Formats: sequence, C-alpha cells, structure tokens
Amino acid sequence: MKDNKQTPIEDLAELRSYFASHNVVREYIAHTSKVHSVGWSCDGRRLASGSFDKSVAIFILERSRLAQDFVFRGHTGSVDQLCWHASHSDLLSTASGDKSVRIWDTRSHKCAASISTKGENINIAWSPNGSTIAVGNKEDLVSFIDTRTYKVVTEEQFNFEVNEISWNNTSDLFYLTNGLGCVHILTYPSLELQTVVKAHPGTCICIEHDPTGRYFATGSADALVSLWDVNELACLRVFSRLEWPVRTLSFSFDGRLLASASEDHIIDIGDTETGEKVAEIPVQAATFTVAWHPSRYLVAFACEDKEPPERKRDAGNLKLWGLSPT
Repeated sequence: MKDNKQTPIEDLAELRSYFASHNVVREYIAHTSKVHSVGWSCDGRRLASGSFDKSVAIFILERSRLAQDFVFRGHTGSVDQLCWHASHSDLLSTASGDKSVRIWDTRSHKCAASISTKGENINIAWSPNGSTIAVGNKEDLVSFIDTRTYKVVTEEQFNFEVNEISWNNTSDLFYLTNGLGCVHILTYPSLELQTVVKAHPGTCICIEHDPTGRYFATGSADALVSLWDVNELACLRVFSRLEWPVRTLSFSFDGRLLASASEDHIIDIGDTETGEKVAEIPVQAATFTVAWHPSRYLVAFACEDKEPPERKRDAGNLKLWGLSPT
C-alpha cells in the first residue's frame, strides 16, 4: 500500500479481514484539555484538532504515525469545530466560542483571516467549491462568509434548534439538522427552503455527506444512524448498533464505510451497502469527533476526558485507528 492512496476493498469479508489485522490504536498528546473536533486536510497529509484549550494543533502523517507540526493560538475561547478547504490543503477554518471564525495557513503558520460573528460559534462547514464558509452559533443563527473578501455576506436566523450544518458536494444545497428530528435542505445562495426531511423521532444531532456524492447520513438522540440517498431523499437503511445519542459521523473516502460514535464504548464501523458491521473501535469514554482519512482506511478520533481521578492523563489526546501492528 502506498502512503498516499489505498485501493478500495469491495468485498465485505475482505474488509472485515483487513480490519482484523489493521486494528491498532495509537495515541498522541495534542492539547491540555478536551478535543472538540478533528479533521484531515484534503491531501491527507495533515490532521488538525481543535480544543477547549483555545488552540489548534496540526499533525503531519508520516507513513503510519503522526508527528506534531505546529500549534495555532489566537482564539480567546474554545475551538468547537474545524473544517479544511476541500481542495486547498493548506487552509483550515475554525469556529470558536469567542464570536469569531479564523482561517489558518498551515504553510506559513499564520492566521490568514479573523472574521467577527454575532454569537458563540459551535458549527462550521466550508463549501466544497471553496467560496463560502457557513458558521452556526448557539442562538441558531447561521452566517455565510465569502472567502474572497472574508466578510459575512448573509445571515439566516432559525426558529428551531440548529444542531449541525453541511453542504452537498456541488455546493448549491445547504443542509441543517434540528431538535425536531428533521433535516432542512435550502438552496444556496438564495437560502430558499427546498424540502424538510423527517429523519428521526428524536433530536437529529449530526449530518455528514459522503465523498462520492451518493449519500448523506444523520445521527440522532434515539441512538440511530440513518443513511439517505442524496437524489431520492429516501432512507436506504438504518444502523442501530449503538445505544447512546449519536454525536458524530464520518464516511470513508470510497463511501463504503460509515463510522458512528456516541457515549457507547465502541465506535461502530458499518458497511453502507448492507448496513452490516465491519469493525468496531474500542473506546474508554464518550467520543464526540471522528474523521476518516481522505484516501486511506484510517480513522482519527478523540474521546471525552475520563472521569476523575484519571481525567488529567487522558485530557486532550488524539487517537489514530486502522494501523497494522508492525
């Protein structure tokens, strides 16, 4: 296997066999307190993590291990979510409780822009075409930032609890999940409501689009994960192996695998074509962020700090799963 690209494995038995021998977890100290968000650059060379400690750590993937490259400081509040540019591997955006969005350049190790927003930010999503960054705050206001001018060009106030936001792969539809179990789909840039999908009986917490453009998935407080056909808006299957509210989702580069995490002591790896379990990652605490590598079967994740007295030992650590023992 080359470092930069992995051939998709089609057969379910082969996938299970692969992960039976590629199931090592490596742990890395990244922050002094809880990691809220992890994400890979589009070329898969860098992994970023944002933390309650207000910093953004950048790691470089060297073969099968991570090496810390740089720590960005500048936010004065918790870094709650981060998102890389979909085609520019050096640019990273972060949403913070300090009422700002920052763009970081990992090549120059500098903050390229800081954009003031109206509230404490908890969500961020960079459109795949690179032109717009959407950011959501605790008051359910979503602001859209033009990345040419780094200015907020439009805002939309919602009268329901907005939990997570996402773009489709062509950047002309904007999705958000809400506390009523629904997915609202809006056209962009007009922000006209196109449709409302009743996805779950409980709060719809997270949403993720698959890299191939076939699916999106939603995770809910009812512990279920639903897989949807993007074009038909039909639910293809439901994953029901977790027992706690689903906090975070991530698709593998080929769209074949879906990682789902919660307060369960496993991260579930399911097959999108059959719904069957392919593998699971054992964890000791609630997992709030998980991210597949963009071209390899590697998963980065971070867990909630353990309860005292062990809390300090596990605080701020990043983990990488999918490695072989050698």
